[in-house]
Amino acid sequence: MYLKKVDGPRAVTLPNGSIMTRADLPPPETRRWVASRKAIIVKAVAFGLIPLTEALQTYGLSEEEYNSWKNAIQNHGEVALKATSVQKYRQP
Repeated sequence: MYLKKVDGPRAVTLPNGSIMTRADLPPPETRRWVASRKAIIVKAVAFGLIPLTEALQTYGLSEEEYNSWKNAIQNHGEVALKATSVQKYRQP
C-alpha cells in the first residue's frame, strides 16, 4: 500500500476520544458547505490535523469566512453553522 507523503500528522485524537484522520476531511472540490463539513474543517485546523493556510488554499476559503465559522462554533456551537440558523445567531 502506498501512502501519499504529507506534512504534519495523518491523524489526531479529539478531546472526546475519537480519532480524526485526513480521510475524514471533505474532498477539495467541495462547493456545497453544510454545517457538518464546516465543523470538520474548523476541528481539523484547531487540533492540528492541517494548518490554516492549507485549509484555506485547498478549499478556496477566505480567512474571513473561516474565522466566521470558528467564531460561530465558539459562541453558539455547531448548530450556528446551519444555513437556517444564520439569522438567529448573526451578530447585530
